Amino acid sequence: MKKIIFIVSIVMIGFSAQSQEIKKNKNAKVSFEVDGICGMCKKRIETAALQSKGVKYAIWSVETHQLNLIMDERKTDLKTIQNAILEVGHDVVGFENKKLKATDEAYNSVHPCCKYRDEEIVLDHEGELKKQKKEIKKN
Repeated sequence: MKKIIFIVSIVMIGFSAQSQEIKKNKNAKVSFEVDGICGMCKKRIETAALQSKGVKYAIWSVETHQLNLIMDERKTDLKTIQNAILEVGHDVVGFENKKLKATDEAYNSVHPCCKYRDEEIVLDHEGELKKQKKEIKKN
């Protein structure tokens, strides 16, 4: 009788632990900030995110620097995706606005026009964005 009660107790504990497991979303929507300044950065960031297993959708905005993702939390996590972006040379603003910096080696591997840490290059790109917006308004 004691064995039966013991076995039933173990089974009940197993079921209660299983029911408390957090369910992972297969279509989780996530967004975070990634540093970059141009279309080449956009392609590099989106490609790095999409190459992470479980990422279904990735779009990065040049203007807002926001990367919007749809990901399968059962296959990947946010840290894995952020590390993939860091590896291609782009800084990431993670949880609680903590900035994660790409290594100097990774940053130096980006195209010279994509050096988002260089103030002169950033200012030059801002001028290009203004020119493009004016041309769009004219058409």
